[in-house]
Amino acid sequence: MKQQADERPDPSLLRKAAIATGRTVDHAGSVDIRPIVDFDLDRTIFTTLQGAAARFVMKTRVGREAHWHADAGARVQAAYDAANAAQTLPVVDPDLLRFMVDACDFDVEHADGSFLDHLYFCFEYNVHHYPQRSPIVMLLHSILGTGTNTFAMGADKIPALRALMTDFEWRHVEAFPSVLRLLYDLPLRRELRAHLHNAGALSSISFRRVIDNAPITMSGEDLWIQLNYQLIHLIDFLPAANWAANANESAFILFRDLYDLLSTAGKLDVALGYSPAGAERTFQGEDVSVPAWLTTMIPLGLSEKMGAKSVRQFSAQVGHSIAYDISWKP
Repeated sequence: MKQQADERPDPSLLRKAAIATGRTVDHAGSVDIRPIVDFDLDRTIFTTLQGAAARFVMKTRVGREAHWHADAGARVQAAYDAANAAQTLPVVDPDLLRFMVDACDFDVEHADGSFLDHLYFCFEYNVHHYPQRSPIVMLLHSILGTGTNTFAMGADKIPALRALMTDFEWRHVEAFPSVLRLLYDLPLRRELRAHLHNAGALSSISFRRVIDNAPITMSGEDLWIQLNYQLIHLIDFLPAANWAANANESAFILFRDLYDLLSTAGKLDVALGYSPAGAERTFQGEDVSVPAWLTTMIPLGLSEKMGAKSVRQFSAQVGHSIAYDISWKP
């Protein structure tokens, strides 16, 4: 049955752990990682992914789930209940929820559950750990397109959506799919890293909107805010366990680099704890096949280049220019 946008999902324990603690954690020892029975990549946002090798790698990474040990799961649930008791989620505009139900199609699976489960996780994390910025951005961050060219709505519905949001919310929602692609592509991160000594000098950035290639210009302040929103989004794609062994996953690489970039620039505003994995590659609680093990051996640099190539191909398929122009104050 298609999930309705106004039905608040019950997050997975993995999501509850992040929301409750404001931390990303390698849960090895607390979970067993098992393949999802009858997993179908074509029921996910990765249905558009092409190439047998790329599809196998993605199926291996996405088609698994964490099964929590009873005591660990109980601790997570208790912490999540306490966090929710201390912080009530805001009421979302009923007209916006109706738009999501009537004008959009979210009937697709995501990294852990449905697409709406992912949106609500990002929304809820935002409420708890980035309260100074609107959580509506996280609820709608991929409504104008995912990184794999799936679109919940058509560009013709943009005026109706825009009317239901504040100027700030709209700026960040329309920019989100584009900035995500610019982050997976390598030049923007390299340029930002080259200017970390004067991060406050970032004046503006111009790029193209994914859904229709329309031009967008953001202030430097808005870009730093946007990058904090992007970091929340990436939490939901991290491996549940065995981080050292799964260090070459594209989203995990991007998360680590963006976390470090924001921290070093003094621009990390979302409350988010992260401790790097140790060097020992283990698969605790995870039975890994030989082909799956081989995917974990892809060098980090090659994995990044593959991700960048993929996002450029996806943009080319929909006529989206991945070029950008950034300005710095003297």
